[in-house]
Amino acid sequence: MHKAARQLHRHLVNLAIVLTASVFAANANADQTISDFTLSSHRGVDWSLDSVADSKLVVVAFLGTECPLARLYGPRLSELQNRYQAKDVAFVGIDANTQDSMTEISAYVARHKITFPMLKDVGNRVADQFKAERTPEVFLLDQNRTVRYRGRVDDQYLVGRSRDKVRRKDLAIAIDELLAGKDVSVAATEAIGCHIGRVRKTEPHGDVTWSNQIVRIFNKSCVECHRSGEIAPFQLEKYDDVIGWEDTILEVIADNRMPPWFANPKHGTFSNDARLSPEEKQLIRTWVKNGMPQGNAADLPEPPKFVKGWRMPKADQVIKVREEAFEIPADGIVDYQYFTVDPGWKEDKFVTAVEARPDNVAVVHHIIAYIVPAGSEDRKTQDRRMLVGYAPGSTPQVLDNGTAIHIPAGSKLVFEMHYTPNGTKQKDLSYIGVKFTDKSNVKKLLRGAAVLNTKFEIPAGAANHKVEADFRLKSDQMLIEMSPHMHLRGKSFRYEAFYPDGTHEILLDVPNYDFNWQLTYELAEPKRLPKGTRIHCTAIFDNSKHNLVNPDPGSSVTWGDQSSEEMMIGFLSGVDADPITTETAVSGD
Repeated sequence: MHKAARQLHRHLVNLAIVLTASVFAANANADQTISDFTLSSHRGVDWSLDSVADSKLVVVAFLGTECPLARLYGPRLSELQNRYQAKDVAFVGIDANTQDSMTEISAYVARHKITFPMLKDVGNRVADQFKAERTPEVFLLDQNRTVRYRGRVDDQYLVGRSRDKVRRKDLAIAIDELLAGKDVSVAATEAIGCHIGRVRKTEPHGDVTWSNQIVRIFNKSCVECHRSGEIAPFQLEKYDDVIGWEDTILEVIADNRMPPWFANPKHGTFSNDARLSPEEKQLIRTWVKNGMPQGNAADLPEPPKFVKGWRMPKADQVIKVREEAFEIPADGIVDYQYFTVDPGWKEDKFVTAVEARPDNVAVVHHIIAYIVPAGSEDRKTQDRRMLVGYAPGSTPQVLDNGTAIHIPAGSKLVFEMHYTPNGTKQKDLSYIGVKFTDKSNVKKLLRGAAVLNTKFEIPAGAANHKVEADFRLKSDQMLIEMSPHMHLRGKSFRYEAFYPDGTHEILLDVPNYDFNWQLTYELAEPKRLPKGTRIHCTAIFDNSKHNLVNPDPGSSVTWGDQSSEEMMIGFLSGVDADPITTETAVSGD
């Protein structure tokens, strides 16, 4: 949910957008007994709680067809059903979302190979009886149909974040304890996921309508990702798309998790600042409170237009990330993938346009193509230079006015691919397109730099470990953008400029770094940095147990490609402040 820009990373849109949590005390459902209910399944067959009266235990799972975690946990629940079926444990799924149709539920069952009955709870009647709030949210009933456990299936996913693996299988543990005749040791956990889309009880009224105000906010800040064919988990293009998602929307904008933006407003002004204004947030809150009136269709603006296919001029060369498609599993965490490709550049190249394109937008979190000069295959050195990146909403790099990117002869490309499983096995074969110009046409170079430190070691348990790095400019530059990069232990990141005249300023401050949303921050106006300016980057890492996504608080951490390791890179890019001659065009990279 952000303005189109050269954003190089994106959050796990299919998770961070909607993951929210409900917290219950340990005895939240003590002695709550569920009375019989009857609902129709996606096959049109009635199912009642009494129909499994002989089962020792019953697992009731509230799910939704578009919630990312419901997609991931549907197959996991089927695996649990297969494991416990012989032990007289029945499983049933319930979709109480007002926005989900029977057709969509049937597609969800087929796509994710759900093996238990899936029921439609029209009017949220059964969800209200359970006091269910989220999808997915599970309830474990004993033989008396008393709730003995409620909450999550396991602890892999948190609010807007995810662990590399499951640490506690909460539902399976509760089942095993009851089957063994024991009390459930943990009777309630946080349910992480989307709000159940309940039927609105307020008659629509008021002057704030979808057609007149709200659609304009969503078109500006949301629809670029939340539209058909894009990676975001649900659409926000039309009025009917929004119904049922209002509570989730209110929550994520209140928490400032949507649209994603992490720059401290005290330092710098950025053209791609994605924040909603206080007035926009209040309009959305008022609209929901007033029952979400649709308004007059005649007031609807023209929908935004998005280009399909290449957005750069015709490419002179298309380069795939690898020879064969990469297979992405249905769930879990996929480590960063690095693919080295030799594009066959036997002579210096000058690039005037480049675009990274995902083959499978449903699972590609981000793409970064790095230039690795001949004889410098180590990606950990400063020779690693970014050529182009992709994230939902990013635009191609198209240069004009004699500006180009210089690539030395013999250079190879290293593709960094971040994939996010979406509940079904997928394949991807992403690619980039490149357009060249002759050296004689070059007046300015777009220069990229990486302010990095590869020699750090973050001690086990350290909550605020500082790592610093410096980069000194060899010529006057016009700074255009900055992009901090860390992994799961990243806590904050800051860029500072120390000028030759002794003055100093903060260029960018990211006090709450989020691995899932590694944004590029584009200056509203290019900033002149004189030759000799020292760019100082400071990264703070949290390797303590309080960092809930920390893979291993008990171990020290050093540089490494994978998210379980760490990186400290302050990417920045700019152009020469003054025109350069043809003879000096390739110097000073």
